[in-house]
Amino acid sequence: MTTSAPIPPITGTVTVAVPIDQAFRVFTGSIDSWWPHQFHIGAADVAEVILEPGVGGRWFERGVDGTECDWGRVLLWEPPHRLTFTWQINGTWQFDPDPEHASEIDVRFTANGPHDTTVTVEHHHFERLHGGGTINDAIQGGGGWTLLLDSFAKTVADLP
Repeated sequence: MTTSAPIPPITGTVTVAVPIDQAFRVFTGSIDSWWPHQFHIGAADVAEVILEPGVGGRWFERGVDGTECDWGRVLLWEPPHRLTFTWQINGTWQFDPDPEHASEIDVRFTANGPHDTTVTVEHHHFERLHGGGTINDAIQGGGGWTLLLDSFAKTVADLP
């Protein structure tokens, strides 16, 4: 594990007008509908972004050519309240299979009422990644989790 100084986490929060179980389901089961496909590491354009349910599930992209590129693994699966998964993409935008080199994305879902849910994301432990500062800067520069959660909120708002 890298022992460099801690790198500040990247956070984001959004409130959506759906029940907590629906917010969790869209975030996890429909990640492909809100994750921007331009954010990928594979050589091919993205056909699909997948987050497999349950501890140990893969988080990965499938290219239009059928190739798959892993991004991380699910560490904690507590529907509809919490999800934690790894980001195992290093500073050269390659998957690092060593879980000791992973940053973590912790997502919490809080019901504010029967049809109102706050989703809070904290992406932390960048210092574990080889090139973690580069990744942190790139995510921040690309709009960070605020941009991603805005996309998630738009997807939720467009649901029938």
